[in-house]
Amino acid sequence: MQGEGVLIGCRQVFVRFAECNLACDYCDTVYEPGPTCQIEAKPGSGQFSSHSNPVNLSEITCLIADWQHSNNNVHHSVALTGGEPLLHADILQVWLPEMLTILPVFLETNGTLPAELEKILPLVDWISMDIKGSAVTGSPTPWRDHADFLALAKDRLCQVKLVVDAATTNAELLEAARLVNRYAPDVPFVLQPRTLATGPALGGEVLLRLQTITAGEHRDVRIIPQIHPWLGVA
Repeated sequence: MQGEGVLIGCRQVFVRFAECNLACDYCDTVYEPGPTCQIEAKPGSGQFSSHSNPVNLSEITCLIADWQHSNNNVHHSVALTGGEPLLHADILQVWLPEMLTILPVFLETNGTLPAELEKILPLVDWISMDIKGSAVTGSPTPWRDHADFLALAKDRLCQVKLVVDAATTNAELLEAARLVNRYAPDVPFVLQPRTLATGPALGGEVLLRLQTITAGEHRDVRIIPQIHPWLGVA
């Protein structure tokens, strides 16, 4: 189940890719490739079986088709996530045409690889892009890469997200909002409070203040925390 952003609550099949070109402080995902990967036996069961890695693409296609047909066609889309899926754009060019005969494709990306996106853009239905703000990632915000990415992705975007916490500055918020408004003025800009073990890193009053600040630069600003950690699903 999608637990973030504007598609929250929609059922998806998640295909998680190894490797990432960034190393954000808040990331909770192990994305180093290994000799095996895990496939959930039944959606939501939390029971996984090990398979040799990398998995044959035909195997993945057949498995997704079986899940879709045996679950009353409940899935909204296939979510490509990671790591950073666009590091595997050459493989996706081969696989996605087959995948699209079963389900639409939803790409989750850090929005820093526009040249790789260009290779698969016609094969993607929705793009969820993160702005990697320096306050929470611990690295300089890649504003130029984000701008180039947004200029290319704007017609496929369903949202742009920014993870926020107590370190997020008004200046960073405003620059991010201006960037989204310049390239994708009709796309929702999601403020996602960083998720801690105890809950969202910011309370409602602070989040409402951040939304008010950001709304001066972009008309559709939404506060959406992650919900899948509390439901125990991925």
